[in-house]
Amino acid sequence: MDLDVFVATHQGEWNRLDALARKRRLSGEEADELVTLYQRATGHLAKVQATTPDPTLVGRLTALVSRARAAVTGSRSSGWQDVARYYAVSFPAALYRSRRWWLPVAVISLVATAVIAWWVATHPEVRNSLATPAALREMTRPGGAYESYYSDRPASSFAAQVWTNNAWIAAQCLLYGIALGIPVLLVMWSNVLNLGAGVGLMASAGRLDVFLGLLIPHGLLELTAVFVAGGLGLRLGWTIIDPGPRTRATALAEQGRSIIGMAIGLATVLAVSGVLEAFVTPSGLPTWARISIGVAAEAAFLLYALVLGRKVAAEGETGDLDAADRADLQPVAA
Repeated sequence: MDLDVFVATHQGEWNRLDALARKRRLSGEEADELVTLYQRATGHLAKVQATTPDPTLVGRLTALVSRARAAVTGSRSSGWQDVARYYAVSFPAALYRSRRWWLPVAVISLVATAVIAWWVATHPEVRNSLATPAALREMTRPGGAYESYYSDRPASSFAAQVWTNNAWIAAQCLLYGIALGIPVLLVMWSNVLNLGAGVGLMASAGRLDVFLGLLIPHGLLELTAVFVAGGLGLRLGWTIIDPGPRTRATALAEQGRSIIGMAIGLATVLAVSGVLEAFVTPSGLPTWARISIGVAAEAAFLLYALVLGRKVAAEGETGDLDAADRADLQPVAA
């Protein structure tokens, strides 16, 4: 396609569209003309992107189409309704639609954790390679490092620290997906190793029940959030390898928007787990009560993700931006 001829042919339409889009009041005829020219401009933009993606022209048409779309659809202000819709519709739909990634990550991670814990608990030479016998006794004894970790700091500051640490792990999983997902596997493996070692060491000291009583109240929800983040990171990495019928740029844009939205929801989930870890785990409640709270929180999340998520996904919700907020693309022949 000859860009000079293309620009010369449609320059008048673009100028007219720009003038109408900037106008405060439109007559009925002008409004109809605005819609017609806007539809043509989206087609021009798609054609340029598909055949001769000149950066200057693409930028110019993108700005023109965005301005015209705002004039056609009217401005939309975000508010509490958008927040409520995100948590009631968009986030659960995105969780459900990505379940084929994060559920396998959860199963594999838990199995690997159990294998590592068994290996550490049943092989003294493995434990001795981790630390000296004296250091291991200090970590696993009553009131030792594994227990005092949850109660040696003020609960409010501990909750903030836990949330920051876990949110960073989740963010790494989400961001590292752009590197084909390989760093995500390393982050997940590091998490599995640390957890498996802790379980194995406490089991070898005959105090596995104590450790699980401290871990389960917050750990179920916390680990699930990390598994979701890991699954999304791997999904993003696979999108780079296999974008499907979409262009790679379009597929990455869709997945990127989904991940940004999921990051907000996961930060909320991790904030809840941080509160549980700071206020429930070290509390004086009976072990059965603390575990029950953790199991209830995990069950609520799974119902939210898999039951509510399935319902809103069946209604057509994808977890992506609303159609009015997405870029205008129009199919064109290659």
